[in-house]
Amino acid sequence: MMKLASVVPAGQPAPSTGQNFASTIATRLRNDIVSGRRPPGARLSIEELKGDFGVSLSPLREALARLATEGFVVNEDKKGFKVAPVSRENLLEVAKLQSTLEPMALRESIRHGTRDWEDGIVLTHHRLTRYERPEQKDGGGVDEWEAHHREFHLALLAACRMPLALMVCDSLQHFSARYRRLFLAYKPFDRDVAQEHRSLVDATLDRKEDLAAEILAEHIERTARNILAALDAGGVAAAS
Repeated sequence: MMKLASVVPAGQPAPSTGQNFASTIATRLRNDIVSGRRPPGARLSIEELKGDFGVSLSPLREALARLATEGFVVNEDKKGFKVAPVSRENLLEVAKLQSTLEPMALRESIRHGTRDWEDGIVLTHHRLTRYERPEQKDGGGVDEWEAHHREFHLALLAACRMPLALMVCDSLQHFSARYRRLFLAYKPFDRDVAQEHRSLVDATLDRKEDLAAEILAEHIERTARNILAALDAGGVAAAS
């Protein structure tokens, strides 16, 4: 049985309040949903989850309620909770929001970014390049690539001075990662994603905001088109 202490990162104190317990559980469940370890439509048994995390009902229900508000979990009243389904419509909404908000936030970051912001981009991109090669994205490498990919994209936006926009972009990153994991992990990318990232870094650091925003929007949209093609083709069982 997995106790809650096992999901707390090493070197950090265990949560001490019910609210922190709920946050820890919500983070772990969200990660499981985004990674596909808990597939779309899967039932979330309260009793099984209590055993998995070694917690009482109260923080577990709070965590599930949070994830339902975020859109990762569905509460079916008397039927209980289940993992939110995936759909063509939801994918298109995520892609449209992402390709609108992220380039806007990137433009603001380029206008306001400091040398420290630039250093953050260079560092996160360097970490990402270790996992950019297709042969690296097998087994556990997918988890590392996704973590560094998320860190890199958020670093690009970090200087935008719009906390609400950053909060929404952070959530959209989770949704896009979920679709990417469900549909693209089963086939190699049909393009040079690493080169797209390099071009994005170069344009951003050169403070070419129009070019950087255009590259980022196309980067997001091309990924969405690939996923949409896989979803329409029914190539992954989870799509049903």
